[in-house]
Amino acid sequence: MKSRLLAVFQASLFAGLLLLPGAPFGADDGGLATLRGAPIPSAVPESGDALRKAIETDPLERDFTQQPPLVTHAVDNYPVTRNFNKCLDCHSWENYRKEKATKVSQTHFQGADGQDLANISPRRYFCLQCHVPQVDAKPLIANTYERATSRQ
Repeated sequence: MKSRLLAVFQASLFAGLLLLPGAPFGADDGGLATLRGAPIPSAVPESGDALRKAIETDPLERDFTQQPPLVTHAVDNYPVTRNFNKCLDCHSWENYRKEKATKVSQTHFQGADGQDLANISPRRYFCLQCHVPQVDAKPLIANTYERATSRQ
């Protein structure tokens, strides 16, 4: 009985905290907020600059040694789950010639200990963790970054 009363008290206390203005669980306008109470916009801005569309083009030059190649096409409808990887429809060793696509690198068939595997390593299966669509976007802030000049 005491534990049930304690649970009801805790739930009502928590519910009361959610309704307080400026509480860390939400902004004053009922939207999202940072831990310090600053509002976070909950909707995507309508401006055309808010979301960048992938550009379909020839591959861009890499900026540094061992940079994963950028994806040269949109990937909006490319599901990658533990049971299916849409990328492999074109980029697998069986299909890349027919699809005129880049084949998956041999390095993706090596396990954590360097042993060769018959299939893509689970560490390399989720392509979009490293390979991102290329976009034509201006830098968010000014910088002095320069491409690597040699392969090391």
